[in-house]
Amino acid sequence: MLKPYLYHNLTEAGCDEAGRGCLAGPVAAAAVILPKNYRNGILNDSKKLTAKQRFELREEIILKALAWNVAFVSSTEIDEINILRASIKAMHLAIAGLKRKPKFLLIDGNRFFPYPGIGHQTIVKGDSLYLSIAAASVLAKTFRDDFMDRIHEEYPAYGWNRNKGYATALHRAAIAEHGITPYHRRSFTLTDTQTSFDF
Repeated sequence: MLKPYLYHNLTEAGCDEAGRGCLAGPVAAAAVILPKNYRNGILNDSKKLTAKQRFELREEIILKALAWNVAFVSSTEIDEINILRASIKAMHLAIAGLKRKPKFLLIDGNRFFPYPGIGHQTIVKGDSLYLSIAAASVLAKTFRDDFMDRIHEEYPAYGWNRNKGYATALHRAAIAEHGITPYHRRSFTLTDTQTSFDF
């Protein structure tokens, strides 16, 4: 069972991102404030859940969270400011859009730029340790997956409905055959044993 909070006396928001290692699409981030008494034996790091579990949990999180928000930073902006800054910017945007202001932030990972007026703690593998971070990971992942499914309709050759923009063999082969799209991150270099694509 994941921990429900770090500080019982503070309103905490868990924050996480999705899509940081992709070749295409935005980076997404979510911020979630859960009730202190919220418990869930299934909720975990979104990568450890099935797609069905993630989408079922998304509905519960949206229903039971005290506040939640999801934000995106586009591939164009990722190229302009780099993926680390884009990931943190997405988290800041998600926090800014919460209908209730938290007193403390639990951040998945080990890098974060302080959010004005709110203290924070970075936690490596926090999405496997704290419910609010796990909830944020589920929302960021599922809302980004929905986005990738939509843009797959525009560019079906790249298989984004399955690979969600990650560097699978199908995705790499599609880039080799068709080139890149407006959704690809030009700042990424993809290298395998046969071909190098300098975006």
